[in-house]
Amino acid sequence: MSVFAGVGMASIYVKQDTTDDYLVAGRGMHPALAALSAVSTWNSGYMFIGFIGFIYLMGYSVIWLALVSTAGQVLAWIWLYKFIQEEGQERGLRSLSSLVAEKAGAPEAKLAAVLSVLFLSVYAAAQLTSGGKALYVMMGWSEMVGILIGFVLVVAYCYAGGIRASIWTDAAQSCVMVVGSTILCWIAVDTVGGFGGLHAGLEAQNPMLTNFYPPDLKFGISMWAFAFFLGGLGVAGQPQVVSRVMTLGTDSDRKQAMIWFFVWQTPFIVLMFIIGLASRVLFGSFGGFDAELGLPTIAMATMPAIGVGMVLASIFAATMSTADSQVLACTAAITDDIKPEWREDHKTTKKVTLVVAAFATLISIGGLYIPGGDSVFALVVLAVYGLGGIFIPLLTIRWMGYKPDSTHSIAMMVAAFTGVIGWILLGFGGADGIFPSVPGMGAAFATHFIMNAIRTPDVSSLGRFELPDQKKMGAIAAAILIPFCAFEVSYLVAGPSNSSGGVGHYVVTLQQEWHTLGEGTEYISDGETLTLEFDTDSIESWPNGDNVVAVDLVLLYSEDETSS
Repeated sequence: MSVFAGVGMASIYVKQDTTDDYLVAGRGMHPALAALSAVSTWNSGYMFIGFIGFIYLMGYSVIWLALVSTAGQVLAWIWLYKFIQEEGQERGLRSLSSLVAEKAGAPEAKLAAVLSVLFLSVYAAAQLTSGGKALYVMMGWSEMVGILIGFVLVVAYCYAGGIRASIWTDAAQSCVMVVGSTILCWIAVDTVGGFGGLHAGLEAQNPMLTNFYPPDLKFGISMWAFAFFLGGLGVAGQPQVVSRVMTLGTDSDRKQAMIWFFVWQTPFIVLMFIIGLASRVLFGSFGGFDAELGLPTIAMATMPAIGVGMVLASIFAATMSTADSQVLACTAAITDDIKPEWREDHKTTKKVTLVVAAFATLISIGGLYIPGGDSVFALVVLAVYGLGGIFIPLLTIRWMGYKPDSTHSIAMMVAAFTGVIGWILLGFGGADGIFPSVPGMGAAFATHFIMNAIRTPDVSSLGRFELPDQKKMGAIAAAILIPFCAFEVSYLVAGPSNSSGGVGHYVVTLQQEWHTLGEGTEYISDGETLTLEFDTDSIESWPNGDNVVAVDLVLLYSEDETSS
């Protein structure tokens, strides 16, 4: 941890006291550093904590999230990031919210900035919660203590060198993250008896865990998987990741960074997938086990002290460097869009950073007192899909050459926000439903087409492109519907049945009867060992067919302070 902190603090020697250097590092970052930082920032505590918990619950079927989301991310890097980089350099922009308006401080830019601050603060709170959970498991410290330590480190990183400190720390942490995860994966697989033992252990707990199709999906598998694709595409709507792209100087730098990004991220996803499955085999029989604590717990159970320390440092550094990226992204949104008069005021910019960090910390602490509020996965899903729903549709139509006015842009953002929040409140956004990227982006695009038809029917809703004719539209529909229908049929044939169980809440009623096997009082002297033996010979009859389902042992003791 000290090394990671030192790397970040070292940026103070090369920084320049300008807001441009503070927020985009002067647009001169090396592609490899920007890419490694993007990997760390995008995955962060979610991968170590939230993703592990999701794998723990769902088993093999999480492979769809990994594959389909990666496909969406590839498209984002090839397509939307190119547009973002070009626009950012041409217009001198430093925040994602500035891209959805023609001028700084426009109403739509202000709304985008406010929503960015809201969702990014939730996202940063998820990172602080991740760090708190890691310290709780590995050090026994209160989660609140971990959150407060994270707040101090976030402010220190930001004040030391802004985004440069964040990127440097991310790059160092990414290297340790992959090395530590590789070692932990090797030990975990060996502990469960190799890949054969891993599969057998999952199968023994629940056959659903070894099925590549998830059970009991409310709306089918096609839209369930498509939501992950949109979630991956939504990486272009994450200000803290986009800020890394904005630090690159040329399009060639972006292409190099893209290669670095996927070469580094892909093996990391595979390692986390295996570790998540191993944690289910090792701890799945423990009632009440917090699935999101799988990785730190498995490290504690299988690794030597130095390995545990390395894993803890990786988790904590990942969460903190991501949190400071999100805080800096919020700062850029506030100073460039909400209060553009602060754009070149370096001291005020740092004060804004402090306020945003404090706000995220309060959200994280507040989540400790709300049932389910400390779920890293739930917080990240809300933030990622919320931001994706707000920005991706607007960036897409602007890329096509469509120039929406303020009313049009605001209507799209409000529709996306309403779609995401409403979907979650209706309870449709869980593991057995559809993640809110679909209703969020769907509502925004629907609003775009409706607004265009009502207000500017003479303008193509696709900007510089024209809507395809009826024949082409039919071909496009067929190209979409045929694979979707085939996917649904395969799910009906090969998917697990309702009888095989699934993720959910169950009520189990037991007809139970308690028998006392023994009781008494014993005096034990210092250094003396007492052995207690119990058997079931004293029970004359078994109403339930000698099915012993639990043994309850109660020990009450007191100290004899008078004994010498």
